Amino acid sequence: MGELRSIVTPLHRSTARDYLGRMVDGKVEAMRVAGEFGADYWDGDRRYGYGGYAFRPGYWAGPAAELIRAYGLGPGSSVLDVGCGKAFLLHEMLEAEPALSVSGLDVSPHALAGATDLVRPHLTLGDARQPLPRADQSVDLVISLAVLHNFHLPEVSAALAEMQRVGRSAFVMVESYRNEQELFNLECWALTCRTFLSVDDWLWLFDRSGYRGDYEFIFFE
Repeated sequence: MGELRSIVTPLHRSTARDYLGRMVDGKVEAMRVAGEFGADYWDGDRRYGYGGYAFRPGYWAGPAAELIRAYGLGPGSSVLDVGCGKAFLLHEMLEAEPALSVSGLDVSPHALAGATDLVRPHLTLGDARQPLPRADQSVDLVISLAVLHNFHLPEVSAALAEMQRVGRSAFVMVESYRNEQELFNLECWALTCRTFLSVDDWLWLFDRSGYRGDYEFIFFE
């Protein structure tokens, strides 16, 4: 098993959330719309997702710098972001180390179209639930942030195994919970989550899937 890290948690904690407000705001319909991962999810009303996900220079700079430091990335190092969305993290990684070889994969055409000019040429439309288009152990670092919990359990296991296959190092961040309150908050807030697992359950799944990379849990406190 890899190492527990805290790379995205500081950003996650910076957002205020009205858990009950989301639960009673037509959530079933909002889940249907969000699950399409289209324009409404990324840039529509807040009830459907992000409520407008625009590039904010420097916002992802901290996580980008920490990933580069933690995994010893330098000129020529390769990074694959599985479920990259608008790839703002990859943008900041390129800003910090322009000689990186970055690539991103996402299921949403709208998200990829919203990437910055710097990183858009490195992005590909694709589904992380399918075999990754990379050779075994061909990527220095493969990452996936806030994606895997959106799959059904067998798909999560398959995706973890694929990340392990293609990456010499790997890092995933997923939603989780440590107590009943955090589980309730997560159930209220999550629109696209299909796999609700405690920390111990995630660790069991990592082991069962043969995933030996690093990981981070975000909690809805």
